[in-house]
Amino acid sequence: MKILVGVKRVVDYAVKVRVQKNTVDLKNIKMSLNPFCEIAVEEAVRLKEQKVADEIVAVSIGPKQATETLRTALAMGADRAIHVMTDLRTDYMELQPYAISQIFQKIVEQEKSDLVLLGKQGIDSDCGQTGPMLAGLLDWPQVTFASKIEVDDAGGMTVERETDSGTESISIPQLPAVITCDLRLNEPRYATLPNIMKAKKKKVDTMTAEDMGIDLTPRNEVLRVFEPPPRKEGIMVENIDSLLDKLRNEAGVIP
Repeated sequence: MKILVGVKRVVDYAVKVRVQKNTVDLKNIKMSLNPFCEIAVEEAVRLKEQKVADEIVAVSIGPKQATETLRTALAMGADRAIHVMTDLRTDYMELQPYAISQIFQKIVEQEKSDLVLLGKQGIDSDCGQTGPMLAGLLDWPQVTFASKIEVDDAGGMTVERETDSGTESISIPQLPAVITCDLRLNEPRYATLPNIMKAKKKKVDTMTAEDMGIDLTPRNEVLRVFEPPPRKEGIMVENIDSLLDKLRNEAGVIP
């Protein structure tokens, strides 16, 4: 079985972004592997360790620096990587999920992948649309928000997924399929120094998004980007009765 894993380069989760000129400023800012994509890579590596998968191919779409993100996936255990070069921003400002899913579709068909693992969403755009769109384009079964994946003897999978009201289990009788990974699926490993050194020698194929015959034009226009308003200063109350009075008569949050 060949697994294709999507890997996205995003602003590091610990960074406080700045808004300048009606957009998020990406200059001189720390970028890293999207946490949900990291979980997808870890799950692919675990499936290979279980002798379920034969090869793991990591795919990233983005600028030249996305190669560093791919090297992280390779150090975690991916066998090789594909870098789709583009100077378009991938945080929804320019390159949007429909175009991204079409790029993935071409690569999946080219690689003849059996399983596609993606993060449930990117922490920059929070769209969560690429996985479902890709499954639709490929006409493959899909399971989103996976929190547990089990492979059966017949080659199918049982996937437990997160919902607003709990969890549900979905059976995939046979592959291929698209699965998007949620936070509780696993805890990604740290890449060891020997694996980081080995990753530098692993193959990274490069192609250009603009040469793939796909319309990359955004389907939606972002009209405005702004920071949330600062939190209002709180007030001190003398006792619990004063607090209840303000919550009831001023804030209106309790009857």
